[in-house]
Amino acid sequence: MGRRFRGESHHKVDTKGRVSIPALFRHVLAAEDPECQEGGTPNLVIVYGDHRQDHLKCYTVNAINEIDAQIAAMPRGTRERRYLERLYSGLSLPTSVDETGRLVLPAKLREKIGIEGEAFFIATGDSFQIWKPETYNEKFGVEDEAWLDEMGDDFDPLVFLESKQAEG
Repeated sequence: MGRRFRGESHHKVDTKGRVSIPALFRHVLAAEDPECQEGGTPNLVIVYGDHRQDHLKCYTVNAINEIDAQIAAMPRGTRERRYLERLYSGLSLPTSVDETGRLVLPAKLREKIGIEGEAFFIATGDSFQIWKPETYNEKFGVEDEAWLDEMGDDFDPLVFLESKQAEG
């Protein structure tokens, strides 16, 4: 596993769908693209998904290659493999960052998730997500705050890692 994405940010989306990618994200994309030369424009894959997905998932070249290898190792003809092939190959868009650090989001993708003038970027480890800010806040803001309130003031989220290590 290589470099990982960290952070979150809001960026303006112009009428042509151009949006600046956070600088830290661009560095990870470049480091995780074996074909990207020093100062070059890195490639990535945007998975826009099926009708249920309300955000875009963006993967580095290395991350999507790892996913593709895992899919290829599955038995041919299974429903699970067909779905994953459709999702990660068919319902995706290979693209690259331009010379100014921007990404062009085609109208089809902007319409799918409802992005108009602003996009919200959030890191998710070896990938990052692009959301309509309001959708992200509706989905995670209130729900997460209520859940955290239930956990109490002295709650340490690292306890989840401890319980996973005990299981393994």
